[in-house]
Amino acid sequence: MRLNRQSISGENRLPWIENGFLLPEFDIEQVRKETTENPDWIHFGAGNIFRAFPAAVAQNLLERGEMKKGIVAVSGFSNEPIDRTYTPYDNLSVLVTMKADGSLEKRVIASIVKAVVMDRQRQEDFAWLEEAFQKDSLQMASITITEKGYKLIDGQGNYREEIMDDFEAGPSESTSYMGKLASLLHVRFCAGKKPIAMVSMDNFSHNGDRLKESILAFAQEWEKRGLAEEGFSDYLSDVSKVSFPWTMIDKITPGPDEAVEEMLLNAGLEDAGRILTARKSWIAPFVNAEEPQYLVIEDSFPNGRPPLEKGGILFTEKETVDKVEKMKVCTCLNPLHTALAVFGCLLSYDRISEEMKDPLLREMVYRLGYEEGMPVVVHPGILDPEKFLAEVLEERIPNPFLPDTPQRIAMDTSQKIPIRFGETLKAYLADPTKDINRLVVIPLVIAGWCRYLMAVDDAGHPFEPSPDPLYAVLKPHLNGISLGNAGDYRRALQPILSNRQIFAVDLYDAGIADRVLDYFEEMAAGTGAVRKILEKYIGTEDRKAEEQ
Repeated sequence: MRLNRQSISGENRLPWIENGFLLPEFDIEQVRKETTENPDWIHFGAGNIFRAFPAAVAQNLLERGEMKKGIVAVSGFSNEPIDRTYTPYDNLSVLVTMKADGSLEKRVIASIVKAVVMDRQRQEDFAWLEEAFQKDSLQMASITITEKGYKLIDGQGNYREEIMDDFEAGPSESTSYMGKLASLLHVRFCAGKKPIAMVSMDNFSHNGDRLKESILAFAQEWEKRGLAEEGFSDYLSDVSKVSFPWTMIDKITPGPDEAVEEMLLNAGLEDAGRILTARKSWIAPFVNAEEPQYLVIEDSFPNGRPPLEKGGILFTEKETVDKVEKMKVCTCLNPLHTALAVFGCLLSYDRISEEMKDPLLREMVYRLGYEEGMPVVVHPGILDPEKFLAEVLEERIPNPFLPDTPQRIAMDTSQKIPIRFGETLKAYLADPTKDINRLVVIPLVIAGWCRYLMAVDDAGHPFEPSPDPLYAVLKPHLNGISLGNAGDYRRALQPILSNRQIFAVDLYDAGIADRVLDYFEEMAAGTGAVRKILEKYIGTEDRKAEEQ
């Protein structure tokens, strides 16, 4: 069985069905024709969470006749996802849902009917995008490119060089991700100020505002230089024309796993092989993901939208999205993941689920969620925080069949910390009834991350840190520090702990820098010191007693 449209049509479907695959139940060719001629929905970021979640929801709706058009996928950082995992397979993919009971669901996703690269060198692709952004039919452009894709500023607080180049070049020559997005909106503006919703589905606070700020920066700089049509900034600021709704998305989608690849090959899928990209990441024509999923969106769509609420997506007002997002991203899931990522790397784990079998790490994230995060959670109404956190701790993170790694989650940690921990710190500082000095786990995780930057595990072995845009800036601060010789660590770490871009607050002003430094000193004392500090400050006796 080969993954292409011909293979899943007519009599060719039988082997797929016999091998347990669920196949699309709609007219792929008709949907493809209607979508490419008059697209409703374009998605930027052709990665795993998109294929595992929004694309699967769209497929459900296509199969039920609730939607008539599919999605166009766009890759903007690299051409490899499109050229190596979309085009060769007629834009089909296999979604493998890994359930907590060990069962698997194998489903061919066909709702993505066109895939292009947002690269000006790919003239045909970029011309198609510019034409699509002039269409009256286009209702929404959704985005999953991770936090770093929105960053215009470098570690020193200045615009990055490529951003400055785009400011000078203007819309028709922009090459940065946000610059190209802004240029497409400029095309839509020039075509008659047509309405559209720009829907960030990335995991960070007020993602819609961040997207708007980034794109608006280009508009203002271009207008200032006379490179954009007058009124472009006003168009982007008019919510009746262009909206930037807030969202909260939640579904764990690790990179393609070798065991899943083998399972698919054994099930008869001949071309299930994983591919190592030039960026040293794994991509594949399949996606492996957990079963639970949540997507909450501010209902602000000036040109209408597909009926995604019929597919389980929750639409609500901005204030509710904010509460849900803070519940998930700032307290009940993402901080737990980052804590496990940091200590998983230091303690040489290669699976998140295995970390949850470690009593110390399990207790650490229980305390982080229930004792330090939950006190600042505001109940959003549409999701229950206690039930959500219980599902995360008891079912989702411990799922042994979900091949997620601390190394994957440790990517771009410097970009995640201000949201995953900084927002909670700000909440404690803003509430006179809350005592920030009672926090133990959050300072411990921050100290653990500083210890992680040494790139030496708890046994004293060097390891390769996960990619992070600030690593090259941060690592030199620790060059004079080694296990057993912390040196002048207080001076060395001061520029990191005082950096508001990293923590959203100055940890010295917040009153917890000294505690972080003390924890760091203990962790750098020698081999085995990381586990010792967990034993000292976390322990497991209290929860054991409660469980008994």
